[in-house]
Amino acid sequence: MRRALELARMGWGQTAPNPMVGAVVVRDGVIVGEGYHTRFGAAHAEIEALRAAGERAEGATVYVTLEPCAHVGKTPPCANALVAARVARVVVAARDPNRTAAGGIELLREAGIAVTLGVVESDARELNAPFFHSFVEKRPWITLKLAVSLDGALADATGRSRWITGEESRRVVHEMRAGSDAVGVGIGTVLADEPSLTVRDAPAPRVAPSRVVFDRAARLPARSVLARTAREVPTIVVAESPPAARVAALQALGVRVMDATSLRVALDALGDSGVRSLLVEGGARLAGALLGTGMVDRLVIFQGSAIFGAGALGAFAFVPPTEVERAPRWRTLERREIGTDTMTVYAPPSDA
Repeated sequence: MRRALELARMGWGQTAPNPMVGAVVVRDGVIVGEGYHTRFGAAHAEIEALRAAGERAEGATVYVTLEPCAHVGKTPPCANALVAARVARVVVAARDPNRTAAGGIELLREAGIAVTLGVVESDARELNAPFFHSFVEKRPWITLKLAVSLDGALADATGRSRWITGEESRRVVHEMRAGSDAVGVGIGTVLADEPSLTVRDAPAPRVAPSRVVFDRAARLPARSVLARTAREVPTIVVAESPPAARVAALQALGVRVMDATSLRVALDALGDSGVRSLLVEGGARLAGALLGTGMVDRLVIFQGSAIFGAGALGAFAFVPPTEVERAPRWRTLERREIGTDTMTVYAPPSDA
């Protein structure tokens, strides 16, 4: 199953809105076929693995990271293909939360195929967390990424933040962008850093992520990179009763202005528009608002080795204060060295 998960991840940035799925066919203890969902609209993982196995699939065990589909969508039902191949057993990591596509497990069992469910399920769900999240929440799955100094600052005393971390970390961030439906920042970050928020140092995703600027007064400059390229890459400004003149100026450039009464309303609207996963890259005020309202699903910290000292902007300067004994304890999911930096991935305390 872990091999199937490795295969599934090879579809990173190419399968949305479908999940990444991998499959492995094993007969007599030997892998005889492998496959993964390479791209939206292409053959599913099970079909690719069965093709690779050929006649050796008969009597084999198939390991698949998500319940085989039982409906006709872009491709025929995978469950039917498994039955036709006369496999003996199917091992499934996680059930499909999409009730339209689900039902494959029951179909397999009715055909006399043994089914084992829940193998390495937590890893399978983590790989496709935004997909699973979309069936229980309207707002997107939110990953908050922060690049901080050794003393936990987002910017030095003069407000500068380029570059806190190294090139290797930036490549990882671009890979994260490639797997997201949208990349979000606060207007302060735009004014300070003039980001483009595009995928450059990673394989190009099938669909470029939209750019979202949380900007109450619609202050995004018309000459900014984001505004000037809005017709090339979808750009959304989330505002709150912004001046009509500013709205008109941005819309003339192709920027979509979303008027929302609260952060939660804005996030729900993004979810309604098809944004299942949102990578938020700053700044401190937006991070504080998201953390303060409990709407961060994963927190990714890239920590560099520089110390900025007095007057620097703390990464959590705008998070509501909490007493020591009541402070939420985030759970570490992953920690690894990237060049001279350290990347740590955290899950919120509520994510048991």
